[in-house]
Amino acid sequence: MQEVVTAPVDPTAYPFVDRRQGGPGRREGAERRQFVDSRSSFRPEVVELAEAVDRYKLRHRRRFITFEELFDVMAELGYHK
Repeated sequence: MQEVVTAPVDPTAYPFVDRRQGGPGRREGAERRQFVDSRSSFRPEVVELAEAVDRYKLRHRRRFITFEELFDVMAELGYHK
């Protein structure tokens, strides 16, 4: 087994940018939503799905969901093959 030797990392080479702070366009404590900016242009069925996905993500404290979870959300809305 070979020993891997690495050089020390210069912290100034890759400065840390803290993007967790609220910016001018973000309300304090506001959650980011995937579909929030373009819901007005969607069909009502698509808006319903987007809102159901957002509720699911909030209920389960998930930032992203899997395809299986998306299918579960769709099935809860009554979609079937």
